[in-house]
Amino acid sequence: MASVIEYKGYIGSVEYSSEDKCFFGKIEMIDDLVTFEATDAQELENNFKNAVDEYIATCRALNREPQKSYKGVFNVRIEPKLHKKIYKEALKSGISLNAFVQNALKKEVSYG
Repeated sequence: MASVIEYKGYIGSVEYSSEDKCFFGKIEMIDDLVTFEATDAQELENNFKNAVDEYIATCRALNREPQKSYKGVFNVRIEPKLHKKIYKEALKSGISLNAFVQNALKKEVSYG
């Protein structure tokens, strides 16, 4: 299980350095590099929230839109036999390959 925290729609990774005796992380799935660190869990959460708020404020000051974590597009590499089978099932269902995969993923994660 990955260690992550969430705030305002942003996801932060959480790791621990035994050498430095601190927690650290970054805002994931944006192009900008925004990091945070702390020596305990409460401080880590506070610093993550501050990092998100500062990121949003900095973007506004630079007159640009803050990035969001998801764009709705991703590439998946699968074996050719599976690709063919999925495409065949999509054709039989009368929907596109994208719609078929989206439906399958929704079922997998119980997405309404």
